[in-house]
Amino acid sequence: MKYAVLFFLGWLLPLQLLQAQNAPDCRSAIPVCADTVITTFADGGGDIDDFDPDVIRQSGCLEKGSISSANIEHNTSWFVFRAGTGGQIGFDIEALSDTAEWDFALYGPDVDCGSISNGTAQPIRCNYEVNDTRYTGIGVNPENGQVGQPFVKGSQNTYDEFLEVQPGELYYLLINNYNTNFDGDPEPFSLTFTGNSVNQDQNTALDCSLRDEFLGLDIVACEGDPDITLSALNSPAGPDIANVTWIVDYEDDGVVDAILASGPAQTEWVVSSPDSGRYFVEIETNQATIITDDVLITFYGPPVLDRIDVLEDLSDSNTIEIFMQGDGDYEYAINGGPFQDSPIFTDVPPGQNTLVVNDTNGCGTTEPIPFLMVGYPKFFTPNADGIHDTWHILGIETLTDPVVFIFDRYGKLLKQIDETSLGWDGTFNGRPMPSSDYWFRLEYERDEDGILVANLVRTHFTLKR
Repeated sequence: MKYAVLFFLGWLLPLQLLQAQNAPDCRSAIPVCADTVITTFADGGGDIDDFDPDVIRQSGCLEKGSISSANIEHNTSWFVFRAGTGGQIGFDIEALSDTAEWDFALYGPDVDCGSISNGTAQPIRCNYEVNDTRYTGIGVNPENGQVGQPFVKGSQNTYDEFLEVQPGELYYLLINNYNTNFDGDPEPFSLTFTGNSVNQDQNTALDCSLRDEFLGLDIVACEGDPDITLSALNSPAGPDIANVTWIVDYEDDGVVDAILASGPAQTEWVVSSPDSGRYFVEIETNQATIITDDVLITFYGPPVLDRIDVLEDLSDSNTIEIFMQGDGDYEYAINGGPFQDSPIFTDVPPGQNTLVVNDTNGCGTTEPIPFLMVGYPKFFTPNADGIHDTWHILGIETLTDPVVFIFDRYGKLLKQIDETSLGWDGTFNGRPMPSSDYWFRLEYERDEDGILVANLVRTHFTLKR
């Protein structure tokens, strides 16, 4: 079952389109419902570039062109929808003019505009094939019955596979008009949702409460990003406005910090970096009704390391915990390995290591940060091959007054070393010691709140021949 818009008089089409809403930017994406067919247009690349053309050259099947003005976005419209029920979802994008060339990319579930624009989130459905019908989308082409398939360049199939959704999942849809990439002229289209979820109940397939959030979904941005404009004109009141009041709670703790502006002409409020907070608007209509909405805007700075705490060292599990300045969302990697969400690493190699921290909101990545893990090799092989020929405490030079005593399994002292020593070569009085486990005792001092406290570590390692 599909729902279409019928225009009984040709002259009504331009009027409908002029009244339609368009959102060229991801942050102001238009919420849609399964019971609503959207007839609108695309008319530009957006007030901000959702994709930095110098960094993000491809997103799914969408590509940056070969010249500077050919960004991934071409005459863009953004939409957002949230699944109300589980099941199959698709959509049809119908060209309402003869000159448009529609493409799309669908992101989700549960991504945000920041992760889309920095390339972290990639489309789960995408198509930019040449349209030889009036339609492109997800599901089945209603004009020729062609079933959607995974995108293959040159396939001439403008439809991708149906989407299987779960209740509550959030998706962003980018629609491009590639054909008018360089002249910016608006082109009309309609967007209609399809699929068995819609067929079962068009009123619940998508969560229609989204369209009441006229300030949009909560926004995550980076310090230094372009200004964010909030508009009261997208509310159900439309232009029927007697007064508008803007309020902010900077800490989002339920306490109002300031009334920013009030008056009938205050239909917009511009939020600049780094003014994070929850912004409220109260609209009084000419009929004396009150309409309110709020949106949380959070600006994150680039990741800055606070400290690295060693939770366990000189043990069988060298464990560290990483602490950052600020409250961004971070992932961590050491020694060129994969990123992980947890700031705790175990089995960190003794000696020199490197840490890289990435802000998952797209606000930056640190250069490799060196740190030293005090530890010891679990074994060594003194066979003169140049590899693991001596045993020593790695990072011992960072300790205060360290001294190491090495014993055989019977407690006989074999060697004493300190931070100036090259290590133990596996001999005693010039005689090679046999393969076995050997014990050591490390004595050193640690500064605890300005007081030097004596520390002692006793454990063992293996000599292999």
